[in-house]
Amino acid sequence: MPLLRTARLILRDFNETDLDALAVLTAKDKFMRFSGGAALSREQTAAILERIMVRTRANLPAQFALTIPPSGQLLGYCGFFLQHVDEVDEIEIAYRLDPDFWGEGLATEAACAVRDHAFTDLALKRVISLIHPDNIASRRVAEKTGMTFEKQTTFRGFPTLVFAALAPELEAV
Repeated sequence: MPLLRTARLILRDFNETDLDALAVLTAKDKFMRFSGGAALSREQTAAILERIMVRTRANLPAQFALTIPPSGQLLGYCGFFLQHVDEVDEIEIAYRLDPDFWGEGLATEAACAVRDHAFTDLALKRVISLIHPDNIASRRVAEKTGMTFEKQTTFRGFPTLVFAALAPELEAV
């Protein structure tokens, strides 16, 4: 059963059967452009998938497989990563979409669903997105989800923009 559904997407837990489709995506330079820039091997992708599924099995916020009905085609991922940014643990909403589907608003649609899930279902008080300064499209997605620019920092050796949003009840304060 899907965890999250939008007008055009289903976001569900990853499973072992997603490895082949995810490996095809992570082998694309454009898909990986702002994640260190290098395409990943199948073995590297398998390790990432396992880390995601460990968090899912532990019932912790994790990445969702981003799929399109009715085919169920894997388009990428959108969900949560636990990050340590400037000495603070943060929950990041991260998204990565097959370049063949860029420009259709799907990343924004998925990120909005994940943001709502964070605040409504998981009762998180704050979420962030970490974005490379050159990634204009991801900056727009963050802004469309209600995040605002907070600061620039260095994260894992790269210049990084931190966008953040507070839960609606905290925004009103």
